[in-house]
Amino acid sequence: MSAAQQTLTLWPDGALDFTELAEDIAGEARMAAHLNTQITTLEDRIAVLYEEADPGNIIASGPGFGVITAAGILGRLGDPNRFASLAGIRAFTGLVPRLSQSGLTGRNGPPTRQGDPGLRETLFKAADIARHVDPTLAARYYDLVVNKGKHHNSALCTLAAALITRLAACWRNGTLYELRDTDGTEITESEGRQICADRYKIDKEARNKVTVRRRAQQLKNPTTSRRSKESQSAPATGPSATTLRARSQDHHDRLDVR
Repeated sequence: MSAAQQTLTLWPDGALDFTELAEDIAGEARMAAHLNTQITTLEDRIAVLYEEADPGNIIASGPGFGVITAAGILGRLGDPNRFASLAGIRAFTGLVPRLSQSGLTGRNGPPTRQGDPGLRETLFKAADIARHVDPTLAARYYDLVVNKGKHHNSALCTLAAALITRLAACWRNGTLYELRDTDGTEITESEGRQICADRYKIDKEARNKVTVRRRAQQLKNPTTSRRSKESQSAPATGPSATTLRARSQDHHDRLDVR
């Protein structure tokens, strides 16, 4: 009603040509329909190419995955067997923590963000989907956020690294992703969703408490404040820029917190 009143104020009687407006809306609708057709065509092509690359649908067996998500991971990662180890795959994604060393001490910093930013973005989104389906990932996310006070994006980066490790192991073994409860019991996807919703849902109040606790900790340790802020970054969505001296680090917008 408020928006309607503002519209009437801006466009009093006779000031708006509704015939012209209808034609403009119809034109926008035609463009949207055309884009939807193109998207559908591309998705069909992706499905065909993905079937050729992964006839066993191993990557697509990931928790809550669809063909487009699976194709985005496999297409940018390539054959997981080309890596010498699972650790090498994690390093390739750029989701492993950077080691910060000073003198004789060392600590883990934010993700290295090396490699393909598109792969990191896809894995980041896939991890957010998977935590609502796989109880083991949901439990880990809950522990990172609620008990350890990690930022949503930082926790998802950890989950994304674990997820690509599991998918790569499935690829190497030629087996599908097995969805299990935290006690090891095999479950269906619908059961997994229910378990995640019942046990590991974090409401707004709980998130606010974690945020307050994290900020208080940063005030106590101002030297770690900058590192903590960096760890909140989501993966880059654009190409990494490389110079002769160093690889630049992009700043990222925080993703929507569910």
